[in-house]
Parts: sequence; C-alpha cells; structure tokens
Amino acid sequence: MTSNRLRSLLLLFVPLALMSLPLAAADLPEIKARGELRHLGIRYANFVTGAGDGFDAELAQGFARHLGVDYKLIYSDFYSVIRDLLGKDVLRSGDSVRLEGDYPVKGDMIATGFTVLPWREQILLYSEPTFPSQVMLIARADSPIQPIAGSDDLSADIRETKALIGKQSLLVMERTCLDPANYGLKGRDLELRAYTKSTNINEMVPALLQLDADLSLLDVPDLILDMQKWAGAFKVIGPISEEQVLAAAFPKDAPQLRDAFNAYLRKIKEDGAYDRLVSKYYPGVQRYFPAFFAKQD
Repeated sequence: MTSNRLRSLLLLFVPLALMSLPLAAADLPEIKARGELRHLGIRYANFVTGAGDGFDAELAQGFARHLGVDYKLIYSDFYSVIRDLLGKDVLRSGDSVRLEGDYPVKGDMIATGFTVLPWREQILLYSEPTFPSQVMLIARADSPIQPIAGSDDLSADIRETKALIGKQSLLVMERTCLDPANYGLKGRDLELRAYTKSTNINEMVPALLQLDADLSLLDVPDLILDMQKWAGAFKVIGPISEEQVLAAAFPKDAPQLRDAFNAYLRKIKEDGAYDRLVSKYYPGVQRYFPAFFAKQD
C-alpha cells in the first residue's frame, strides 16, 4: 500500500472514529461553549411526564434559559440514569458503591424526582433540595392489615409499620428509592418481590392491585397522584422511611454547573416561580410536608 493511499484511509477513518466517541460529561464552561444543556429525565410521577413537561422538566428548561443555552430532554430509566450521566455502571454492595465499565455519556444533569440517598452521594453531586418525599407502605383496600394510628414519634411509627409486614409479600424496586436495602428491609426474613416487569415506579400500584404481592412500597409524590387515579383501591399503612428530599444530580467533576443550578433554584424560590410549579404539578402537597415548604418562604 502506498503512503498516499494509507494517508487517505487514515483521513477517512479518523473522523468516523471521533464521531463514535461518547459525548463527555461537562462543567459549566463547556456547556456554555456547546450551547446546549442535556437533561436526563425519567417518566415518573409528574416530575417528567413523557409529554415534554413536568415539574423537573420545567425546572431544567428554566435553568437552560437562565444559562442562555438550548435545552434537550433525554429520557432514561432508574436503572440506567446514573450510567447515562457518568458513563460508568453502578455496582452497589450494602453501603459500598463502585463504578465500572465505559458507556456513552448522554446527559449533563439528572432532574427527575431523584431521591438523595447516602450511596448516591458517594458518586454524585446533588443540588439543594428541589422537593420533599417519603417512602410509605401500602396495601390493597381489602387487606386485613390496618393503617397505624400514627404519633409524634416518626421513628416509632416506622418501626410499627415495618413490624406489620410480617409474613406478607412485599413488592419493591431495586436501585430506586423503593429499594429495600435503603430501609433495612433486606436480611430480615421478609418475602421481598422485586418488580422487574418495568423500571417505572408508576406501575407499583397497578402491580399491587393485580396481586403481584400483598404489600408494596411507594413514595409520596407518586402516592399523591395514585390516590386520585385509584381512589379507594388501596390504603396507606404507614411510613417506612424518614422524610427525604429530592434534588438534581450532577457529575462530581461539574461543581460549577451544580452551583449555577443552586443559584437559579434560589432565584425562582424568591420570585415565586417555584411555588407556581409546585401548585401546578402537585396541588395540596404542602399539607404533607409543611416544614419543608415553610423553609421555602
């Protein structure tokens, strides 16, 4: 092969190779230079509806406008979203987390009703809280298990609720906020049934009603919507977790982007745009979490 022909082949293949490389994670200067913010969202509980809107979709859209860049929504799921952000798969063993593999980096931030969990904090930068949450135990309306009376001692209420699980089968979804490992429910001789038909938390109530298990875990944002959709079909037994917060998540090497989002979030809380988003997508949620929303005033 002549040197001229070899050089021509190299000129042909190098651009193709470059085109196949994944877009890397970027901090604020790179995103401004690129002119586009890539938002990773999951169709879940009015945070990202699947129609291009939702509480977190509008937060991210407003953030892009705040930065003066274009906005792009990239759909993911709870099993893949961290990999789509970091380009690494997440392997969790108890409280230990490690990253491995090499995958395309598809987005710059996660905003999708994403719970702040200790194991996730090891590998992600979280923003200031964007929304409150809590994980509850639910049962079908005809279940013999009755809701706890409740008290001023949340820890005692959680212990009482967990004790009611007993020998009942419990529907859970691993690698999400409904992962039983988050709440000390693994290794307790419980019949845990991992929901694997989908990665969509929105399907937990339908699965419960279709007798996939006796009980299920569910978080409050989804619970608020499901109580309207399946009114009277299921009941809340009691809390499984302490109150939680949701937030946007960023790669560890994107602190400027995270700080810019925090500044934007504080701005919309001050000018009332945040409260309007809450009322639009979760009317009445303030009564479930009065302390959280009192802090926003």
